[in-house]
Amino acid sequence: MRYEFADCVLDTESYQLQRFGATVPVEPQVFELLSLLVENAGKLVSKDKIIERVWDGRIVSEATISARINAARTAVGDNGKSQAVIRTVQRRGLELVAPVETDCNVTPSAGSAKRMQTIHFVRSEDGTSIAYARSGDGSPVVRAGHFLTHLEKDWSSPVWGPYLKELSSRYSLIRYDQRGTGLSEAEIKGTRIEDYVADLKAVVDAAGLETFPLVASSQGVPISIVFAAAYPERVSRLVLYGGFAQGRARRDHQYANDEANALMALIRSGWGKPDSPFMVAFTSVFCPGASKEEMDNMVEIQLASTSAENAATIRAAFDQFDVSACLPQVRVPTLIIHANADAVHPVTQGRWLASEIPGAEFLQVESNNHVYLPSDPAWRQIVDAQLEFLSRKQGK
Repeated sequence: MRYEFADCVLDTESYQLQRFGATVPVEPQVFELLSLLVENAGKLVSKDKIIERVWDGRIVSEATISARINAARTAVGDNGKSQAVIRTVQRRGLELVAPVETDCNVTPSAGSAKRMQTIHFVRSEDGTSIAYARSGDGSPVVRAGHFLTHLEKDWSSPVWGPYLKELSSRYSLIRYDQRGTGLSEAEIKGTRIEDYVADLKAVVDAAGLETFPLVASSQGVPISIVFAAAYPERVSRLVLYGGFAQGRARRDHQYANDEANALMALIRSGWGKPDSPFMVAFTSVFCPGASKEEMDNMVEIQLASTSAENAATIRAAFDQFDVSACLPQVRVPTLIIHANADAVHPVTQGRWLASEIPGAEFLQVESNNHVYLPSDPAWRQIVDAQLEFLSRKQGK
């Protein structure tokens, strides 16, 4: 039997585990533990069942059990903080929470989602080709595009993959690459916020969506705010993370042309180069807590997503956004989440959004990462808050 989950393939016939297509060496006991968990995906597996399967019922120490669990997590790219693949229920057991697919006609566990995504294309208002993807089943949720995306690579990314699969395991997730990035048209024909809003509208129209929740991060936030204000009948809920009402050039009087030009020069010279001054600055500002695997993956996505010239153009455009006049016009239930030490868009921007959008809820999390990373202890809190808010009934 072949089991596919969380960028991994567990083949019980060849007794092999692969991740991102590469073989991962694991001890026999670790392989048996993973086999037990995937066979019972979505179900709690008790410690007694684990001991019976892995150790044939022999008495083993807690330290030995913990060591095998940690080894299993490492093998599938998980850790004890995020628990995006293997969840521990204290004093009860383990659960494989990642969606699982098998190579035969086996009924998937409750809550699991199709691993495959389908990619489509649509023309925006100005003729720009926009790529969008659909994954999972159930009611729709739309994720607005933002800086640095690639529909195919994000799906298997250790940074974005766990979050996308969380949403896809519960909803039919629609997301897209912004103009000039990912699988969308590389030529940037316009950089006004109205152009980006038109891209979002083209995607949801092509997907046949009438009313839907909209989730957004970073630069996707002001775009989603304008869309929600313009089309209140189409947005049922709004989830905004790490966003802003005013771009840096609009809110920071010290952000002079010389400073902006210096950033553009760094981007052009260091795009996609792990040891460049740009990447050092990017890491220290956008995601100081990133693991080496996460940082390497973001460099990979940079190179795949867009060119250095496009990145500089898009970055400059976002810095000029100002949607403050639209905030009072947003009349849908809204959740705003912001990291307390975000160095890209300060938490004061999140508080401003929450104070100006009528009835908005605000959640501040303890983190210094602008990109919410699975390795960050705040990741689980951020994702759970979004899922809880999205699951509420209308009027609550």
